[in-house]
Amino acid sequence: MMESMGTGAVPIEVLLVEDSPGDVRLTREAFKDAKVHINLQVASDGAEAMAFLGREGKHSNAPRPDLILLDLNLPKKDGREVLAELKESPTLKSIPVVILTTSASEADIQGSYQRHANCYITKPVDLEGFLKVVRSIDNFWLSVVKLPHEPRS
Repeated sequence: MMESMGTGAVPIEVLLVEDSPGDVRLTREAFKDAKVHINLQVASDGAEAMAFLGREGKHSNAPRPDLILLDLNLPKKDGREVLAELKESPTLKSIPVVILTTSASEADIQGSYQRHANCYITKPVDLEGFLKVVRSIDNFWLSVVKLPHEPRS
C-alpha cells in the first residue's frame, strides 16, 4: 500500500471522465482529504478521454492513469464506447475502470460489466450521498486495492 503524501510516495493518477463541472468540483473536494496523494486529471467528454489515454495532441505528456472514473452519458463519445475501446486495447485494458454515472438502468449495468468495467456505481443525487460515494471509492480503490502501475521513468 502506498504511504501518505508527506513521505515521497508516488501519487496515484486518477482520470475522471465527467462532463458536469459540479460533479468534477465535488469529486475534487471529496478526494482532498484522501489518505494517499492523488493527481486528479479530468476529461470532459469521451473524445478527450481517448486523446488523453492515447497521449495525443495537448495530452502528449499525459500520465497513464492508475484508475479511471467514467461517466456513461458523455458528449462527443459516449462512456460505453470509451469503455469498449479501453478494454479492447492491449496497452490500456489493465487500467481499472469504475463507472460513476446517474444511470441505474439494468441495461447499462449489464452492458458495462459485459464490456469489463471493474465496478458500477450510480451517483446519488444529493450532495452528502455523492461525497460519501467518492470517499468510498477513495477508501477502497485508492487505499485498499493494489493497482497496476506503469513503470515511471
